[in-house]
Amino acid sequence: MMKILIIGATGTIGRAVVHELKDRHELILAGSKSGDITVDINDIRSIIKMYETLPLLDAVIVTAGTVHFAPLTAMTSELYQIGLTSKLLGQVNIVLQGIKYLNEGGSFTVTSGSANRDPYKQGSSSAMVNGAIDGFVRGAAIELPKRLRINAVSPSILTESMKNYADYFRGFMPVPAEEVAIAYTKSVEGAQTGNIYSVGELFLK
Repeated sequence: MMKILIIGATGTIGRAVVHELKDRHELILAGSKSGDITVDINDIRSIIKMYETLPLLDAVIVTAGTVHFAPLTAMTSELYQIGLTSKLLGQVNIVLQGIKYLNEGGSFTVTSGSANRDPYKQGSSSAMVNGAIDGFVRGAAIELPKRLRINAVSPSILTESMKNYADYFRGFMPVPAEEVAIAYTKSVEGAQTGNIYSVGELFLK
């Protein structure tokens, strides 16, 4: 049984990951407003404070982070900064600050997405941030100490989200959150590192 911190545990993917892992591991649930502990991933001080209150961990999973969706001509540097601060640097800081709080051989699993490989309208910020996350995972994997591992899960549009976003994802293959959760299991309970686990992509080569 592992002690696993799940950040973003109340979101659609987070809830599915909790359901997938709860019978086999001890879970610590973190969110911006609720959970066993609260954390603002936009604030490195909040991330540090979170880790300081926790025991040593065997794995950290992050399913949190936001980006701004808008037509390219409406995007500004400030709007791009939302995704850079939250989804990108938020997850990067969780990894960097968490290294000393993970047991030998522990793992990080972060979340990117398919937009950098399979773009859609109004998703330029998502494409940019997801590509950066994937690059960070590959680069960090070869330098992590203590035999630590890191992977990213990169899902397509969730089935649960299609009712609100279907107009942006015509022709995309939606994937249920419970299937996405299996990729997090592979990352946490497996032995691989530096991988991007793509889930639910159609027509990509």
